[in-house]
This record gives sequence, C-alpha cells and structure tokens, in this order.
Amino acid sequence: MTIIAVIVLAMVFFWFANFYADILWFDQLGFLSVLVTQWVGFASMFAAAFVGMALPLAIALQIAYRSRPVYAKLNAQLDRYQQVIEPLRRLMMFGVPVIAGVFAGLSAAPRWPIAMQFFHAQPVGQADPEFGMDAGFYMFQLPFWQALVGFVSAVSLMCLIATVLTQYLYGGIRITGRELVIARPARISIGALAALYLVVQAVSVWLDRYALVSQHSGKWTGALYTDTHAAIPGLTIVSGAAAIVAVLFIIAAIAGRWRLPLVGSALLVVVALVVGAGYPGLVQAFQVGPSEQQLEAPYIERNIAATRTAYGIDNVEEVSYSATTKASAGQLREDAETTTNIRLLDPSVIEQTFAQNEQERAYYGFPNTLDVDRYEKDGKTKDAVVAVREVNQAGLGGDAQSWVNQALVYTHGYGLVAAYGNQPSNEGTPVYFANGMPQQGDIKVDEPRVYFGESSPLYSIVGAPEDTTPVELDYAAGQDGASQTYNTFKGDGGPKLDNLLNRLVYALKFQSEQIVLSENVNDYSQILYDRDPTKRVQEVAPYLTIDSDPYPTVVDGQIVWVVDGYTTSNAYPYSQQRSFNDMIADTKTQAGAQLDSLNYIRNSVKATVNAYDGSVHLYAWDENDPVLKTWQQIFPGTIEPMSNMSAELMSHVRYPSDLFKVQRQMLATYHVTDPNVFYSQLNAWQTPADPTAPADKAKAQPPYYLTMQMPGGKPDYSIYSTFIPLQNPNGESRNVLTGYLSANSNAGSEAGKVSDGYGKLTLLRIDNADVPGPGQVQNAFTSDPAVSSELNLLKQGNTQVIHGNLLTLPVGDGLLYVQPVYVKSTGETSYPILRRVLVSFGDKIAFKPTLEEALNEVFGGDSGADAGDAETSPDAGQGKPGDPAKPEQSTAEKLSQAIADATTALDERTKAYQANDLVAAAEADKKLTEALGKVSSLNSQLIAEQGSAGDAGSTATPPAETPAPTPTP
Repeated sequence: MTIIAVIVLAMVFFWFANFYADILWFDQLGFLSVLVTQWVGFASMFAAAFVGMALPLAIALQIAYRSRPVYAKLNAQLDRYQQVIEPLRRLMMFGVPVIAGVFAGLSAAPRWPIAMQFFHAQPVGQADPEFGMDAGFYMFQLPFWQALVGFVSAVSLMCLIATVLTQYLYGGIRITGRELVIARPARISIGALAALYLVVQAVSVWLDRYALVSQHSGKWTGALYTDTHAAIPGLTIVSGAAAIVAVLFIIAAIAGRWRLPLVGSALLVVVALVVGAGYPGLVQAFQVGPSEQQLEAPYIERNIAATRTAYGIDNVEEVSYSATTKASAGQLREDAETTTNIRLLDPSVIEQTFAQNEQERAYYGFPNTLDVDRYEKDGKTKDAVVAVREVNQAGLGGDAQSWVNQALVYTHGYGLVAAYGNQPSNEGTPVYFANGMPQQGDIKVDEPRVYFGESSPLYSIVGAPEDTTPVELDYAAGQDGASQTYNTFKGDGGPKLDNLLNRLVYALKFQSEQIVLSENVNDYSQILYDRDPTKRVQEVAPYLTIDSDPYPTVVDGQIVWVVDGYTTSNAYPYSQQRSFNDMIADTKTQAGAQLDSLNYIRNSVKATVNAYDGSVHLYAWDENDPVLKTWQQIFPGTIEPMSNMSAELMSHVRYPSDLFKVQRQMLATYHVTDPNVFYSQLNAWQTPADPTAPADKAKAQPPYYLTMQMPGGKPDYSIYSTFIPLQNPNGESRNVLTGYLSANSNAGSEAGKVSDGYGKLTLLRIDNADVPGPGQVQNAFTSDPAVSSELNLLKQGNTQVIHGNLLTLPVGDGLLYVQPVYVKSTGETSYPILRRVLVSFGDKIAFKPTLEEALNEVFGGDSGADAGDAETSPDAGQGKPGDPAKPEQSTAEKLSQAIADATTALDERTKAYQANDLVAAAEADKKLTEALGKVSSLNSQLIAEQGSAGDAGSTATPPAETPAPTPTP
C-alpha cells in the first residue's frame, strides 16, 4: 500500500506540474482566459455527460430493483446468480452508473467546441437551396443536435438494457416453458424506455435529412437527385414510422400486449431497408445512372455556386488572354517594372549561400527554404529574400554540449538577413541590404536578437540582475578587442523562476534537475519554451488552422513573425469537401496533419509573434466571417480589431500561400460554371508538376510571390500559379498552359485599412493551345543544343548545376519564362552562385549571364525592359575617378585571359589538395568556377561576333579558336 501510495502521489504531482506550467505559460503570454475557457468547456461537457449518463442509469436500476416481484419463483440458475450478486448489489447500483458516466464524460468532453459554437452561433446569411435553412444551421447547430441525439440514444439504450437485465435477474421477466411473463412494473419501464429510444431514433433520422446537404456521398457534395427524390422522402417516412412504433410501445406498456409493437418494430426494419436504402439504390441505378448528366445538372449547379462561395473564389475576375508566342523588339517596354522586379534569387536554393556569407559561426543557421518579403527603398518597393539568423546548438562542438551552454549561453539567434531578390552581384552572390553582426544595412532594427523562431532550442533560461555579468552570447565580435559580445535578456518572454515551486515544476517538465540546482538560476530568471511562432499562435487560438509558411519581417524596429490563421468548416451546404493537407502539398510543403477535410475556409486572422519576447497579437482580418465572430464570442477579448495594425505591419502583410493553394486547387475544376461542361470534365485543369524536381519526387509546382503587372492592371506584389490540362488516368497530359491565376498580395501601407485591390483573384484563360507549360519549357531548356553545351561546360571540374525556380510572367502580350541557373562546386565550403539566366518566350530561348542580356537576345537586341538597377552591380569594375582610361580588350583576348585564369586556378586547387589545405582548395575552387563562367560567356559572345561578321560579308580573319582547358577532379 505504501508503494502504491507513493506511485499515485508521484503521478498526481507530475500531472500537477504540467497543469501548473500551462497556467504560468498562458498567464505570462496574456492568454490565460483561453486556457480557462478550454478547461471550463472540457469540464462542463464532462460533467454534463457524466450526469446525463450516470443519473438516468442509476434511476433506471433503482426503479427496476424496487419494482421487482417480491415472491417471484426463480429457477436454480438465477437463484445462484442472485446469491453471488446480492453482496455487491449496493456497490453495483452506484458503481455501474459511475463507470458508465466516466466513460460518457471522457467521450463527450473533447467535443466541447461543438457545444460552444452552438450556444454562440452567428448567422452566415446564405440559405441552402434544398431546405432554405441558413448555412450557420449546418455549420454550428446541426452538429450539436446530432451529438445530443446520439448521446440521448446511448443513455436510453443503456437504461433499457440495465432494466431488462435487472428485471430478469430478480424475476420481473420470466420464461415459463414457451411463455414470456413480464410483470406490470417491468412492462411499464421497458415499454417507456423502448418508446423513448424509438422517439430519439425518429429525431435522429429526421436530422439525417438535413445532413445530406453537406455530406459527400457521391461524386459531389450535397443532396443530389437521388437524395432529394428518394433518400429525403424515405428518411421522412422512416422517421414517422419510428414515431408510430414508439406510440405502440406506450400502448403495450399500458395494455400489456406486445404483438403490435413487435410487429411494428419488424416492419420498421423492413421500411428502413426498403425505403431508406433499397429505393434510393434503385433510383440511382435505373433512373439516375442512364441520365445522370441531365438529372444531376441542377444539383451540380448548386454545388458549383456553393463551392465558389465557401472557398472565396466566387468573385474571381476571369480574363480571356490570347498569348502571343512571337518575340519582337521593344515588346516588354510597357512591362518594364515587372521585368525589373523578376526575382532571380530562389529562396529554396540559396540557403547555403546565405549560410556561407552570413552564418558567422557554426552555432548559427538559416532555414532550408528562405522567405520572400518586400521593403521600400528610394520610394520603390523591392522584393527581397529574407531569413533570421537563428541559434543552432547542434553546431556546437562535442565538448561544448553542456547544460550551461545549451540552457544559459546559446539562448538566441541574432539579426535579420535580407537580399534584393532581383539584384545579384557580378559574382552571382546576393546583394544584402540587411546583414551582419551587429546588425547593419538599410533596415532599422532596434532589437535584432531572436529568442523565438522556427528552430529555437527546447528551452532557455534567461534574465539576471543588472549588476550581473551577462552570460548569453550575442555574437563573436566585441568592443575594445573583446572576442565576443554577451547580453542579458531584458524582456518579458516566459514564466519566472523566482521561487522553488516554479523551478521544481519546470525541472519535472523538462527532466532537468539543473533547473533547481544551478546557481545561475535566480529570482530574475525566466524560462522560454514553446518558441516556434506557429505553435504559439496555435496554442492561444486553438480554433485556427495555421498556415504552413510563417515569415519574418521588421515592423517598427522589431523582428516579428507574421502568421496567417484560417477558420474552416466541413459542413457548409453543397460545398465540395476536399482534404486540406492534400491541397497544400507541393515540392516545398509536405502534407501536414492539422486538418483532414474542409469545404469552407477564410483567412480570418493575421497574427504576429515578436522574435525577441514572444508576445502574440491576433488581428481580426476578415471581420465578417461568421466562424470568426462565433469564436470571438467564445474567447472574448483575445482578438484585436484590424484598426490596431500599424502602417508598417500592413505593408508586410501578404496573401497567404496555403489559402492560395487551396483556391487554385478548387479553381482547377470550379472555374467551369456550366453544369453540363463541368460534368464532362472536358475543361478540367490541374497544377503542373514542379519541373525542377526529380521525376520520382515531382509534386505540384509551388506558387511564387513576385511584384508584377497583370494585363490591364498595375504592378503589385502578388502570388501566382499556372494550370495545364488535367491528366488522363494513365498520367499523360499535354503540358500546355491553359490558365494563369494570381492574387493581389499588396495590403497597402495605411494603418488598419486594407487596400482595395488586396486579395483580388485574377484568372487568365489562355485561349491559344500553343503556349508551352512549365514542363515543356524545362524540357526545351535542357534539350536545346546551345544551352546543353554551355551547361556541360559549367559542369566541368565536378561542379553541380542547379536549376532555380521556373517563373512565369504575363508580359509583352504573351508569357515569359525565367529561370536562374546556379553553379555549386564540390568543396566542403561551396555554395550556389548565380551564373546564368534562362529565358523563354514562345519558341525563343536565351541562356546568358544576366537577365538583361537574355531578354535582349530573345527580343532581338531590344526587349524594352530595364532588367536591372545601377545598384545591381556595385562592384561592376568601374574605375576610380581620375584613373587613366584602359584600352578595350577584344573578345578573343578576354577569352584567352579567362582560359589562363581557369588553368591557374586549376593548378592552385590541385596543389592545395595535395597539401591537404582545404581552405586554399575552396578559394581556388571558387576562382575556377568564376573563370569557367567567364569562358562560357566569352566563348558564346565570340561565336556570335564571328557569325555577325560572316553575315555582313566581312573578310576579316577570325581569331584562332583557343581550346578551353579540361579540368580534372
């Protein structure tokens, strides 16, 4: 007993530790009411279900026992059962209801959101076309009624079974020969409970009629022809029949004659099978099947209208676009701003480049895929690739993997790194406008320390008295010759460890006794945990589905994470149900596990998480969303109005990627509004597979953010995706472009007010069938003889060629494809460098060192596009003021010099490897890559010059061809 008591006490204390830690965490964050509301909801549902099950069951058992025949003659077997059970009767009379009540409570408690939404439901304002009920009835009220009816059904059935067993055990029900004898009290109890059970079934079947309008039982969600003409009338009949049989049981309970209710029950089963299942099956097979297109057309029309409304695609602007495929000089002149902002830095490729340039130390790191944002400079909005430098404790050496280092010293990352998306340097590396340690650049960052991020440690203990020497490492540089700079956290970011109880609670939570024993943990200490911005928002807003791509930005001098939240439902009438996880999955986003099925979605909340102190703010982005308004009633005071959003925050808000992916998935088929065309699927589309991914891993091509100009519009920060025809069952499809979807992502820069154009969906329907899709363009790039030859040259020396994201832009009355090409050497410190740009327009292809050169080649020497800014190449080889002019070298001379440089670099690399000098080898490898790039460019230029000279009838003797070296590994 002592051992058991100790185990129980230990379990209780561990439970209390987690319970108390949750209170401290939510209270520090300012969202304790959210936790309390959840607990109250959980406890209330448990209590209601417990009482709702235990009390009726206890009453039924007591009535059955007290109404038992006193002098009933039992057989020997029942007599023995009574002798065994009688000593435990009192315990069972209370124990059985209590156990049943506990199970009922545990089953019902997690469903507290259903009850909460029922009592705080807000109208949607859209009526379903079948019953004329507001959509809110199906989303908020019907689930509660169905759950309640199901619960009452279970209670009545349990009471009926308990009554029958008790009466049988104590003689109220006896079998004498072929005769069944039921005592009058037992008859009344059984008849009443059976009638109650049947009445509940009648109500349940009646509610099932309404559920048909939001169920996915056929090809389309909603009540279709068979449902409206057979299933709904059939369920109505079954419901009425169950109510009639319930009346027969009441009569039997009074009169004592069971023939009618028994016959009625049998007929009820027959009616349910025939009318509820058989007849609808016959209608579907023999009436709908042969004429499905005609009969289902009105219901498909309902499905189309509801789906477009529920997914927010009913106001998409559709534009017929006859894309030209012929390139001509000056064709891009009207789209110069779009071409200027073409992003050449691929966020999923240049992580290693960021790391080599800005990682500083191994204990810092960047995410595998960087983020895209935009900043204003010189009155113009510039697209940027951004990332925060987070602490990476895995980068510490083995000897440094101590608790002190992990919990007290390496507590945070430092700074935001941002590079122009469209402005690589001459060397092909990013041009940073925010970087360095300490923070430098054009962005004002008042607090560069990153304590809360996507890769933060499990927990850190921070804070100390002002007169204490700081121990938290900031960065590996310092003032007055110091080798490091240290810092002490001064914010309010986590629960305080200012007493023994708190320290003991967190020592148990994180299984770390040092939290209690360490002298570095003092009354000023705070413990930071649950630091991922997505997790923090999910905890304080449990009703939201969180976007998979939070991104960092600088707002009012603070680094903050912007997180998009969605309110969803799977019960919007007639709207098509789809898997959320499947719709957002692509080559950059893996299918998650946060939500399975939905048929309604709104980007109702924009959230921010401060990277320094972890503070969370929730802003009501879609204030008209009925689901959000319902949850605001449940969690009052937790969501701020949009008017609280600052102008700078508004300027960095964007249209969320997961919502856009859901909408493009639905528009792939629901761009068709004619039910007959929709039925035939003749014009169904799909998102093309990512052409840069390996064939065995190819998923949907992700959407991309760009500042661009849609036809007839003005340049705006947008997100876009393309469509190709739907593949046939064999996975074959002609990879031509059929549609181009964009969403305006510019929310403006006015505090608390969204610009009129934000969120506007524009769908270009490609009229002509000869516009190549991404797959065709990628194949054309790799199979083009000139491109293939230069790619092979770039691959010399065991270098790796990486194709960046293939961008599609509607410019020049056609569609322009742009793809950056990176080169990465094989050294340990190598990283991708932008060396070439592939451009395609119609059947024209160019492969040049810069975008401007490639555009001009495709468009006959004059694209009309300003493809770069002066600051693109701050080190573009301009001489200092006063330097004497140097004679211009010929292309042949430049080529010879580049070949000589490549040969020298190759020799240097070989000697470095022989001397096992990996640093020198990496430097030589970089020089070799750069020299080979120049060789390729100059060789193409020389060939072009020779061809031009030949076309002009020149008699000049071309320079002798100098063979390029063939480097060896």
